[in-house]
Order: sequence, then C-alpha cells, then structure tokens
Amino acid sequence: MCLLLLIFKSSYNYSVMDSTGKYFLLGCSLLLVFSCGENYETTTVQRGNISESVYASGIVKSQGQYQAYASVSGLVDEVYAQEGDTVKKGDPIISIYNESGKLNRESAELARAFADQQANQSRLRDLEIAVELAKSQLENDSLMLERQKRLKNQGVGTETEMERRELNYRNSMTQYQSSKIRYEELKREIDFQDRQAYQNLKISRALEDDFLVTSRLDGVVFSVLMEKGELVSPQTPLAVLGQAGAYFLELQVDEYDIVKVKPGQKVFVSMDSYRGQSFEAIITKINPILNQASKSFTVEAKFTVAPDQLFPFLTLEANILIRENKETLLVPRNYIYQEMFVVTEDKDTLEVEMGIRDFQKVELLNGVDEGTKLIRRP
Repeated sequence: MCLLLLIFKSSYNYSVMDSTGKYFLLGCSLLLVFSCGENYETTTVQRGNISESVYASGIVKSQGQYQAYASVSGLVDEVYAQEGDTVKKGDPIISIYNESGKLNRESAELARAFADQQANQSRLRDLEIAVELAKSQLENDSLMLERQKRLKNQGVGTETEMERRELNYRNSMTQYQSSKIRYEELKREIDFQDRQAYQNLKISRALEDDFLVTSRLDGVVFSVLMEKGELVSPQTPLAVLGQAGAYFLELQVDEYDIVKVKPGQKVFVSMDSYRGQSFEAIITKINPILNQASKSFTVEAKFTVAPDQLFPFLTLEANILIRENKETLLVPRNYIYQEMFVVTEDKDTLEVEMGIRDFQKVELLNGVDEGTKLIRRP
C-alpha cells in the first residue's frame, strides 16, 4: 500500500491540484504512512512559554574606544604610555621623530621675537621724535608768519620777507604731515609683521604637534601597537584607548532579521570567557546602514547584568528577544507536516495555524486543544 502511494504521488502533477485536492492527498498520505506500521512516537499538546529571538554575533567594546593614528609619516621617537596606563585627555602617547619640524619652529620663534612690537619700540620712538620736531618747527614758522603779517599791516617789512615766511610755514607743514604718515606706516608695518610672525609660529607649533600623538579622552591605554624606532604612516594604528569600566556590545545582525530589531529589546549574551553563564543586555542603538561586505547591520547594546570583569574585543554570541508568549499551546517542531498539519493518536490529520517557533518547539494558535495526543514516525 505504501509503495503504491509513493508511485501515485510521483506520477501525479501535484502542482496543478487545488488546495482541497492537496489537503486530501496529504491526509491520505499521512494516514497510509501511519497505517503501514505501528512504529511511531507520541507527544501531547501542552501549555508553556515560547519566545522568538534573532541571533547575533559581536564583540565587547569600551565606551569611546578608538585607535590612535599619526597624521604624519616617520619613525617612532618615544613611547610615553604602556598597556594598562591611565591617561588624561591631551597626555602624550607616542612621538614621531621630526628634526625639520623642530628647526622650523625655532626659526618661527626667532622671527616672532624679531617682529615683536616691544622689540621695535626704538624705531617707533625715532619717528615720534621726528614728528615732535616737525611739529615744533611748524609752530615756530606759524608764529613767525603771523608776526610778519602784523608788521606788514604796520608798513614794516618787504613783500619778499613775507613770501619767505609763508614758504617756510608751508614747508614745515609738509614736513610735519610727512613725519606723521611715516610714523603711522611704520606702526602698521610693525603690527602686521608681529601678527604674521605670531601666526607663522602657531602654524609651526601645530605642525610640530602633528608629530606628537596624544590621548583624546580620559581613559585607559588598552594596547600600544608600535615600538621605538618603527616606521609609521597615517594609515598605521599606533594604540587602542577607551574608557575604563564602561563597556557596551557591538552586535552584527543579518539584514534579513534587522527589521525585527528595535531599541529597548532584551538581549541574552553568552561569552567564551564565561562559559555556562548568560548575561542580560538591552538594545540601545541601531546603526542605519548595511555593511556591504558582511551583509549585516551594526547594533549596539548595553549590559543590564554584566560580568565582573570585561576586556575590549571579547567575542560573544547573543539572542535578541523579539517577542514572547506565555502559557500557550506548544508541540515539538518535528510533529508538524508541510508547515500546517498534525496527526492525532486516532490518525486524524488536522490543519493547524502556527505562531512563534524556536529551534525545538512551535506555538499552535488553533486547530488542536490542550491535551491532544499527536503521533509521528521516528
């Protein structure tokens, strides 16, 4: 009988049947299979709890964790920090050898000192004296001109003498205005040179600072990746730093599952460093861009129940809890046929609707009652 059924199924075009015919054929198939022998297993529909979760892999990272890079190429001159050292923001980590930068900075300091306004006060004072002298001469020539005018009005003096006094006055006025202009020009020139030298010194110091790698946070040096004398470039990581005692989880979630993940969902974490233990976390952030290489999204989570001791880059596996139903009807997954049928102890084929599924059990929303006994071929 079983052999005849298999021959019938293989020769019949199953795809062109309507749904009623498919259900009928499947029911007959299951009935005949279970009628071919009494070797089968049984289970009972029972109530229990079931949850749906999304798998993710990831690592532990420190808050603010980053890799330090140099912005220039060169040889490592000094290593100021070691693994495990506590550092403050701005503390030196590694310096790059830079003789030319040092010379440029010293040259800029000399230029700054030469152009300093205080150092150029003598030049300004010389012109101030010239201005004062020109002013005095102008005042004297102005008095002499007024006296000559009074004498002319009294009929004393000649026209030539009057013209000479007027010419002296105009020359003194021109000399005074010229002295003032030279003084203002020199003052602006000194001020410009002073500010220019100051900016050049700042640029030289900034360029020299590029050869010193400093910490950009208050934290811990987790790793120093270079030693003194090694060649580095802007693409070479020099050290790994982060905040001590503040860790989070960086998870990789497959693109097919990312639409199910939301901030606030619970995460159950297992780690090779703590075998046999499980820790809880909560989703805090979903980075909204797909990693083209791994076809996954980066999701961040924060521990709610954390291990006693953590280190950066510890690997982990996580299950993100999507939803959970309690006291619902459950059966083992291998008792479901064609994703919609079960066979009762009386060998009746029943259509069921499934809900949440995990690796072992499935939730039945309707089609059977609690206590119904089901059978399956082993």
